[in-house]
Amino acid sequence: MGGSKEVIFVVKVGEKEIPITVEVLKIINEYIRTPMTLEELAEKLGLSGWEEAYEFIKALPLWVMWTPPSLWEHRRRWVAEKLGSQSKA
Repeated sequence: MGGSKEVIFVVKVGEKEIPITVEVLKIINEYIRTPMTLEELAEKLGLSGWEEAYEFIKALPLWVMWTPPSLWEHRRRWVAEKLGSQSKA
């Protein structure tokens, strides 16, 4: 087999693609656990305003939202393996 491809999860908001990284998950976790506004979330994620932040949260799968940042790499690899094994079946 060739080199392994790294799977990157992204959330599309309009024309933007936001890759889900440990850093982004830390921001998301802060958003869901503290009284952070959508404006603050937009600023931290580099979005243009609360509307884009709202669209981001709507598009984000719940399993991603509630994954602790410390487990993200493990979960990402696990999902990639499951998707890879399904495509070979």
